[in-house]
Amino acid sequence: MRNFVLGVVITILVLVLGGLAFALLGYMPTNADAPPPHIEMRIAMNALDASMDRHAPRVTNPLPATDDNLIDGMKVYTMNCSACHGTLDNKRSPLEHSFYPPAPQFVFDPPDDPEWHLYYAISTGVRYTGMPAWNNALSEQDRWKVTAFLSHLEKLPPAVQDYWKKSFGAAPQGTDMKDMPGMDKGKEEKH
Repeated sequence: MRNFVLGVVITILVLVLGGLAFALLGYMPTNADAPPPHIEMRIAMNALDASMDRHAPRVTNPLPATDDNLIDGMKVYTMNCSACHGTLDNKRSPLEHSFYPPAPQFVFDPPDDPEWHLYYAISTGVRYTGMPAWNNALSEQDRWKVTAFLSHLEKLPPAVQDYWKKSFGAAPQGTDMKDMPGMDKGKEEKH
């Protein structure tokens, strides 16, 4: 039994030291313009979620999701987030694949995390991703407004959708664009 335990300890030690040597000798790729291996993504995302679950306080948004607050959140998103996370004219960010891992494109794939999780990520940033901590750049109220906007992307009230259409010339993903002038999906323009 003693030899078995010693074998397990030595195996674990060799694996840890081998992994460290692999990384410290420069064999681990560090370029941000390559797709991450599946196992790395899985470990990183699970670690991120576990860290958020452990450290983020389960706070409730103190601002109601009114039309005005959601529109203000849309404005904060446009000014501070859209360059990396996709613009409200339904264009993906040209920087999307310049980050490692790629920056999520919220307009096309809205976050499904609870508000406390989004607020914590916005406030504290996410290490090793390029996501900055906004707690020193945006007020608490602005961070809550953009949190509300992101958490309501798939169910924005009509007045907020109208503001989006008028301001950005595009409808939010998943809405019918045929009621916008010149945006009839059923007809293609022939040249």
